[in-house]
Amino acid sequence: MLSRRKSLFLILSIGLTFIVVANRRLAVADEGPELDTDQPIKATDDQVKQEEDSAKSKSYTSPKIKLDGVFLYENFDDQQQFKTKWINSKDPKYTGEWQLNSGPDRPHADLQLLLPVKARHYAISSKLSEPFKFSDDKPLVVQYEVQFREGLDCGGAYVKLLRNSAIDDLTKLTDKTPYSIMFGPDKCGSEAKLHFIIQYYNPKTQEYGEKHWKQAKYVNNLLAAFSDKKHHLFKLVLEPSNNFEIFLDDKSVGKGNLLEDVDPPINPPKEIVDPSDTKPDDWDERPQIEDPQATKPEDWDENAPKTIEDPNAKKPSDWLDNEPKYVPDPNAKKPEDWEDMDGEWEAPLIDNPACEQVSGCGEWKPPTIANPNYKGKWKPPKIDNPNYKGKWAPRSIPNPDYFFDEKPFSSLDPIGAIAYELWSMADNIAFDNLIITNNPESAHLVQVLSWEEKKAEADASSPSQLTRAMHYLKMHPWLWAIIVIAIALPLFIFISYCCETKKSSTDESARRKKTDESKPDESEPDESKPDEHERQDDDNDDEEVAEEEEDEEEGEE
Repeated sequence: MLSRRKSLFLILSIGLTFIVVANRRLAVADEGPELDTDQPIKATDDQVKQEEDSAKSKSYTSPKIKLDGVFLYENFDDQQQFKTKWINSKDPKYTGEWQLNSGPDRPHADLQLLLPVKARHYAISSKLSEPFKFSDDKPLVVQYEVQFREGLDCGGAYVKLLRNSAIDDLTKLTDKTPYSIMFGPDKCGSEAKLHFIIQYYNPKTQEYGEKHWKQAKYVNNLLAAFSDKKHHLFKLVLEPSNNFEIFLDDKSVGKGNLLEDVDPPINPPKEIVDPSDTKPDDWDERPQIEDPQATKPEDWDENAPKTIEDPNAKKPSDWLDNEPKYVPDPNAKKPEDWEDMDGEWEAPLIDNPACEQVSGCGEWKPPTIANPNYKGKWKPPKIDNPNYKGKWAPRSIPNPDYFFDEKPFSSLDPIGAIAYELWSMADNIAFDNLIITNNPESAHLVQVLSWEEKKAEADASSPSQLTRAMHYLKMHPWLWAIIVIAIALPLFIFISYCCETKKSSTDESARRKKTDESKPDESEPDESKPDEHERQDDDNDDEEVAEEEEDEEEGEE
């Protein structure tokens, strides 16, 4: 039988050998990029091409959907219709050229609107079949898909619902073109937002102002949507009751009300600060003042020191006035390499030995104490200010621009067109299945037949965590050695401990048998009557010792 030490050495040797062999294999193999387990498993070029060809070759037909209450539905699958329906801005600022592209994970026929090249401005728009009027008291649902194929670090993917009064010539679309609602994701650096902005008309000032959803920065899972390269679904539902709800991938990520959850608020305050009001010259804001009647007492000495020498202190009788506190070290010697040109050598100072047994040496000075006559600089005491009027604040006056719109939903300007007016620092941002409707069920039907099918296909093809782990081990085979050692070593220690305990018990029994030493017993039973269990244990010990001796003889042979 192998000893524990030999067995442990054997296990470690096997593990180290495995590591060396694996590293040699890795050194010979072509080096590849480090695998990021948070990203999809990277296949070879041939595998990628095969998967793309498989996706492209799938038969696909644009779903023919009968939708009610739809003002615009666009799946971008009909290229001829796209050319007539969508208008590019001719403003010189917008140099980016939109494309229709199916993407690497979709069949050829499933086209998407693509922003292909980063660091350019893009603008394109399309009119609705008829204006959406908020006065009709029907909900507004805006829904579309976005895929950041290369991820996104800085840029937007929002839509603008243009005012019907501003769409006479869509070739003049710019970032200044008025809109009623802006909705969608936006990100730059670590800050991400899901915009919901309305341009609201103030009937008093006769000006439009932007009202922003307060929680735009606090949307769960929004950052992941910019980096995971999946198809994501964004939806806004705005109700005639002024309530709104925002969805990301069919999950509600925010709710609110136009009267409470936008900033600045829709309705201005009833009162405002009078801008013409100023603080009077005689307005005294001091709660207390120095007593003008107070005078400094005649015995007040402002020049008295804060501390004085203790007049009651006495010099100790053994104090040595003529002995210095420090003296040159008599045992110090001048270094041999000392150059007198650098100055005369002086021995270092040490505590004077004569001062060690007395109270002190040198000039004696009495200790200092607090001066009982010290009063400091005199200041007159404080009294309540008889002219105190409190903290001044300008008066409030009725707000000349005050109004109260109980139903701001109905006050929004009709929508006549939708626009993508974007700039991005990422390539290949794809849009698909855009719908504007007053029927939530129509939007849901589009969701089921488009985004949910894509999600199901992506989930089915995504590798599991176990697959990712096995792939990582395949890329780094030396990890198997660590796993083997991590499992085998604790197991071996546990087994060795158990066997050692049993063997120790056996050795002790054999020793007592050989020397005829009696076994101690805590209860001290009658030695003339041995216990039946002891006799049985002795018999078992004899058998174990005999078996062990046979094993040792076999090992020696």
